[in-house]
Amino acid sequence: MGKPGFPIFWLAALAFQLAGARRQVAQVIYDLIEHARASIAARVSLRPRVGLILGSGLGALADALEGSVAVPYQAIPGFHEPKVPGHRGELAVGWLSGQPVAALRGRFHFYEGYTMQEVTFPVRVLRALGCDTLIVTNAAGGLRPDWQVGDIMRISDQIFLPGMAGHHPLIGPNDERLGPRFPAMVGAFDDELAALARAVAAEQGVPLREGVYCMVAGPSFESAAELRLLRALGADAVGMSTAPEVIVARHSGMRTLGLSLITNLALPDGPPAHHEEVLAAGEQARPRFAALIQGVLARMPAQV
Repeated sequence: MGKPGFPIFWLAALAFQLAGARRQVAQVIYDLIEHARASIAARVSLRPRVGLILGSGLGALADALEGSVAVPYQAIPGFHEPKVPGHRGELAVGWLSGQPVAALRGRFHFYEGYTMQEVTFPVRVLRALGCDTLIVTNAAGGLRPDWQVGDIMRISDQIFLPGMAGHHPLIGPNDERLGPRFPAMVGAFDDELAALARAVAAEQGVPLREGVYCMVAGPSFESAAELRLLRALGADAVGMSTAPEVIVARHSGMRTLGLSLITNLALPDGPPAHHEEVLAAGEQARPRFAALIQGVLARMPAQV
């Protein structure tokens, strides 16, 4: 018969081992981020300040980068090749409107079978490369009947439904080198960048909507009942990305500007959505969308 209290010592030893395993996992993630950063830095000499995530149909903005160097996702440790049409799958680093920029031409999604940690890994790498600002874009369904296809919405706040259901990019061991254990999400979208976007849109004569973006898991488009629920929750647009990227950007101390292109109207009594119309709307609105982002970059203070 074992000594009294033995189970307590055994459990304490097991807890110690588990704590060591968690620290090891955190170190592996940190090392992988550094490995990805080093592999990009070996090809690119420019240190970017602004990270761009270009969503469905919006990747062509990266063609405007001056002196750019493109790195395929397949060549970056920890990255995956997007399978969704409209997502090219490369990182382009160069100058855009006077700012050193790293542009992700396409993203990989939770609905493709990747974890939220994998989905947000590129944001970690952008931060490691030197980006202190993130401009994240997406194609979204408009939940407001008074909006139109082609409208641009500045994301004022977000609802992260998969995260609330337990699929969160910060679940697991926290590495304080990457960010705090409990980052606050109130104020995640930067007020100064929002003011710049409003000013640029007004100068360009582009109506700029503002509203709440809701992320769903996908890949199916929402049912009529789900669309009514999202509207009741206070969402103005719905999509299948962005929210976890914003969380990780906030966690790592990056300022964020979020922009949604309304590529279809997601209304309970409207026609069903199709990915082809999403891409077509993105192509049609691309000049206005690109001009807005370039205008924001041009108004940002020069890097010190």
